[in-house]
Amino acid sequence: MVLKYQEYGDKNASLILFLHGGGVSGWMWDKQIQSFTHYHCIVPDLPEHGLNNDEMNFSITGSAEELIKLIEEKAGGRKVILIGFSLGSQVIIQMLSMKPDLIDFAIINSALVRPMQYSKRFIRISTKLSFPLIKKRWFAKLQAKTLYVSDDYFEQYYKESCQIKHDTLVRVLEENMSFEIPKDFQKANGKILVTVGAREKAVMKQSAKDIVEKNANCSGVMIPKIGHGVSMGMPDFFNHMVEKWIRDGDLPKECKAIS
Repeated sequence: MVLKYQEYGDKNASLILFLHGGGVSGWMWDKQIQSFTHYHCIVPDLPEHGLNNDEMNFSITGSAEELIKLIEEKAGGRKVILIGFSLGSQVIIQMLSMKPDLIDFAIINSALVRPMQYSKRFIRISTKLSFPLIKKRWFAKLQAKTLYVSDDYFEQYYKESCQIKHDTLVRVLEENMSFEIPKDFQKANGKILVTVGAREKAVMKQSAKDIVEKNANCSGVMIPKIGHGVSMGMPDFFNHMVEKWIRDGDLPKECKAIS
């Protein structure tokens, strides 16, 4: 199978691959695409999301394999930058573990790497009970708010929420809650920036620290005044941070280093 994706920007410039989180799709990066027109931007939809919602069951490893193929096809010797959020960041960690020399820069935002086995045991039961709520607009509004989905994108978010299948939701949650840092992540080359929002849950902050500790090329920062979804909740700040880090190896003064 070949993943469906969108391309934007300067096709002769460095390549940026944007990987979305679970329950959304490539549209979550629209504000980044508008800002990074001087790069060659590729925005795939992960399996069972967006344009790829019916051709392949989602798994983190399977997604990583397909995306490595895509990068190898598209990069042509140019610099490669990976930017992910949540589920997409877990896929990036898997990609770097499978292909340590794949990237020049990677930005890992809000990746859970501490398996939540207790919660995983109850996924099928809890999703069976909560799944009917997904099609309720009021429930979608609550979920969208936690991800900083703006009113402009709510209808797209709601449409995709209504399309998701119960088995898909279970698969995505099981993959997300089971993920841990692969052993070979320590071999990944290139520069890696790990970020987490100051208002995220403790397990997310602990996960960010774990990632930084597992690879000597990692640096980590906590971003103030934001929860789970900095690229949508603070797009201007996020875009500035990414550009500054890639270009100068520096970060905005507001970012607090993860020790």
